[in-house]
Order: sequence, then C-alpha cells, then structure tokens
Amino acid sequence: MKKFDDVIQTSVREGVSDVHITGGRPFCFRKNGAIGFNPAIRWTAPEIDEMISPLLNQRQRRILRERHSIDFAMTIGHVRLRINVFNTNVGLSLAIRLLPGVIPTLAKLNLHPSLQQVCQEKTGLILVCGTTGCGKSTTIAAIIDEINRTRAAHIITLEDPIEYRFTTNKSLIQQRELGTHIPSFMQGLTDVLREDPDVIVVGELREPETIRLTLHAAESGHLVIASLHATKGEDAIYRVCNSFPPGTQDEIRFQLASTMGWTIVQHLVYLERAGFRVPVLSIIKGTQSIKGLIRDNKLFQIENAAHMGKNEGLFTMERYLSEYVNTRDSFVNPQQSFKPSEEAVTESTYTSSLIAPQSPGKETFLPRDGDEEVHKYLSLFRPAPDMDIMPELDSTIHVIDGDASMDDLLMQMRRREGGAPKKNK
Repeated sequence: MKKFDDVIQTSVREGVSDVHITGGRPFCFRKNGAIGFNPAIRWTAPEIDEMISPLLNQRQRRILRERHSIDFAMTIGHVRLRINVFNTNVGLSLAIRLLPGVIPTLAKLNLHPSLQQVCQEKTGLILVCGTTGCGKSTTIAAIIDEINRTRAAHIITLEDPIEYRFTTNKSLIQQRELGTHIPSFMQGLTDVLREDPDVIVVGELREPETIRLTLHAAESGHLVIASLHATKGEDAIYRVCNSFPPGTQDEIRFQLASTMGWTIVQHLVYLERAGFRVPVLSIIKGTQSIKGLIRDNKLFQIENAAHMGKNEGLFTMERYLSEYVNTRDSFVNPQQSFKPSEEAVTESTYTSSLIAPQSPGKETFLPRDGDEEVHKYLSLFRPAPDMDIMPELDSTIHVIDGDASMDDLLMQMRRREGGAPKKNK
C-alpha cells in the first residue's frame, strides 16, 4: 500500500492523468494523452490482490466476485481517484483516473457562455448527454459548483460513484453514492422529495422507473440535472419516451414537455489549430415550439426547430461549430483544467454507527511512512461490511435438497454435527 500511495503522489506531481496497474507488467501511465511505462515499478498478481483488498468493503468484494469488475471512487492522500478494478488473463488490474482537485469552471471547460443561464434556473429538467468519456460528469460538476458559488440552495446529488466532492459555499450540498448511501437510484429519488431539495442531481438515467421518478421530481417544482447516453438531442428525447411501454408513452411525452428546460449534447472534437480536443455542443431549450413538438410526437422535427431557433439560443452541432468554435480566438488547454492536484475539499467521510454498527466511522487517509503504520491505518480505512445484499449463511443452517430421502438428510446432519441427530417426537 505504501508503494501504491507513493505512486499516486508522484503521478500528481508529474501531471499524470491515468494510471494502469497489472500484475507482472511494468507500471503504465498516461500523460498529455500519451501512454508511458516505468519498468522499475511492478506488482505481482498476488501483491495486487493484497493491495485491492483493503480498498473494498464486503459489498464491493461481492460485486467484484459476481461481475468480475467494480467501479468506485476514493481519496488517498487528499487526491481524488476514480478506480475500476477488472479481471484479466493475468489477474486483477486497476485503471485509475486522477481527478482534478479543483472543479473547472464552465469557462475553463471551453463551454458556451449561455450555459451560465442553466445555473440560474429554479425548476425544470436539465439533460446533459453524450457518449462515455465526453465530459458529461465534469460539465455537471461545473454547473453545480457555479450554483454553489452564486446562490443559496439545497443541492442533493445521487451518484455512481461520487467523483467530484463539493464543500458548502452559498449552497448546502449533500452527496449520496449508489450502494454506499442509497440502495438504488429509485430509492434515492423516492427519498429526496422528502428532504427539502432545491436542486436534484441524478448521476445517470438508465431504468424506466428512474426516468419516471426523475420526471416526477422535475414536475413537482425542483431543478433536476441528469446525465443520459445519447448522441443527439432528438435521440435523448426519443430514449426517454421509448423507455416505456407504448401505452404510457403519451403520458411521458406530456410530462417531458412540461418539465423540459435544457437538453445539452456534448462531443469532444480535435481542433487542429488549438492542438487539443474542445467540446462541441447541441443545445435544445424547452421553448414553446420544442415542447409542442414533443407533445405532438413530432420528434423528427426537433433538429429543424433547433436550426430555426437561433434567436432563442438553440444550436445544432454544425451551427455551434461554425458560429462559436470556429470564431473563437483562443481556448483553455485541458491540461490546465484537468491537471490532477490535491483536493480542495478537506472534510473526511463518515459512516454512522446507526447504519453500520461495526464501522470505524471517520475515513483515514493512508500514510506514507513505515509499513507498521500502514497496516495500523489500513484496519481503520477498511469500510464496514454493512450493506451486503445477501448475508452469509449461519453455520447452523442446513440446506435441504428437495429430492433427498429422509435417511440422506439424517446422514448429512450427523456428519455436519459430528454426532447422531435427535429424533423428532
């Protein structure tokens, strides 16, 4: 663990964005977008098993055994990490993203200035869409951070996992992680309406019930910000509506039309004159014409409406590229915005003893000196096994085969208990 902690600290100092650790292979990292190796640093497969074990609680170990992968986020040495552990032909491997300690602003992300208006919205549904790795989570984090800096609100986030951590500024921000603080997005969305929120953030819309509860939360007068996998604004709206059976789609379309605020689709496009990738957006606002097309199920006309909605701040990607990206003089280099650094948030996480009686409570950062000290702190760092989906079978429980005869059952019990079973009266 000390070697792992040292590698993370060195990677932060060197501006490394990603770290890859595989048993028997040289240490691998990504810096400035390019893969590099350090043959002097290696872990064996058993050493990786020993290193991963204290990072996971019992629930996460169960998920790893069942799925052969687990995705989670954690803080080590005040550096925020998003970690994916996955199984390979040479054992377990880790893919680690080092997150920036300070959340980038919308301006530093090279996003359109009109997105500042999203932070002023008080009600409605904001969808931030795109493919994996396009920056949806970072854009949402920048919006939340802007709200936190500019107005008083109660913000509750439901995430999987918690990537960026926030500290209260003008807003009270409470973050809940799937599997750690909520058993499901559905339960979290059911609870959140009783928790006096102004802004609700949903990590990702996947299941129909999650989408239904998200629309309900927006319909009840809250500002709801959610991410969705989609490549175009029209596709995002199609996906929301088509997640439900045909008999209920009309109702969902009316709900979506009444709550729709913004649908932002984000792509990263390499800009040769800048020398790096910049975001190109499609922006569809919930104007009266867009809401009418959704209610009338004329979703195929949304793209044309976005072309015609220039004066209302709507953009297609083609027009965004030509009218904003290609006319902008300079851009902020992503290496500045995403450079890993120590977290600005210094507060420790805590697990209530009412939730986890065996929990050590306060999270302790891993030290960097002395193996004895490392092992001492690892026992504190390990989360409590309080949220197992299925409890371990008690040693006194007998599993009965329905096809077994009574003699077979008695024989099994005799072998298990080391003696003759008592006769039933």
